Amino acid sequence: MNRRALLLSTAALLLASPSRADDRTFYTPGLAEAAMDAGEVVLLDFWASWCSTCQAQERVIAALMAENPDYERKIRFIVVDWDEHGEGELSRALKIPRRSTLVALKGREEIARIVAGTGKAEIKALFDAALAVA
Repeated sequence: MNRRALLLSTAALLLASPSRADDRTFYTPGLAEAAMDAGEVVLLDFWASWCSTCQAQERVIAALMAENPDYERKIRFIVVDWDEHGEGELSRALKIPRRSTLVALKGREEIARIVAGTGKAEIKALFDAALAVA
């Protein structure tokens, strides 16, 4: 494949499929708390736009969600912007040490968490643990 064909193919794929970033639900105070109080399975992604570890996690999350639609159907994903809410009540209550922390909960009970992990197997295990209780 020549370079022009490769670039055109890549551009077509990017235009045809919206990124997961467009579909994310961002935290506002009370959103995650209400979902947890309702007994939902929630995955909180403590994220910052400038964080390279968060970007690596985002690529893995997007790939996993594309591979298994049950993740998105059965787990409530909420992105918590670290710059806005890293010092907030939710972060303090869950003892979140830093951005790039992923936490799965069933109601108010923590299932598992990953701090700064970017491996596909590790993140998939977290998602599967959440899915198992959904």
